[in-house]
Amino acid sequence: MTGLSFIVVLVVRYLLVMLFFPFSALDKIFNFKGAVAQAQQVVPARSAATLMLMTGLLVEIIMPICILTGYADRLAALIMAGYCMMTAILFKQFWATGDFWAGSDSKGRGLFWDFLKNFSLAGGFLLITLGSLTLSSFLHDPLSSTHPYSSAAYGPVAGAYSAP
Repeated sequence: MTGLSFIVVLVVRYLLVMLFFPFSALDKIFNFKGAVAQAQQVVPARSAATLMLMTGLLVEIIMPICILTGYADRLAALIMAGYCMMTAILFKQFWATGDFWAGSDSKGRGLFWDFLKNFSLAGGFLLITLGSLTLSSFLHDPLSSTHPYSSAAYGPVAGAYSAP
């Protein structure tokens, strides 16, 4: 792999995870009290909300690092996809505001676009998980890597599983 190819792959992967690492993770750290209050909208018990927040913080730090380094990146991307979908369903409930059709300044419309962005991010993460592979090859070895920084990763079926 050329130096330029390495940089391009790293930058593209960083663009996918930068929302979480470092920005969202740092926001949770520096605004911990506010983040717990937000989590309490879903889980009213403070201890459960704190546990939920800490779990999210670990996901937002560890999984992006795995995706950036290529270490178990397929599983990390699958976890991130699930995380994006769950946060959309739990925190972007555009259907619950009752003002979705009220006009461009409604809270529901803003949440709708955030909901779609979360699911779009999930799709990007699923591309890392499966890419050109089949679901069965991922299930066969979920901790495998896509080897994003190797020259072999740019063949016709990058990282494809071949049965022995």
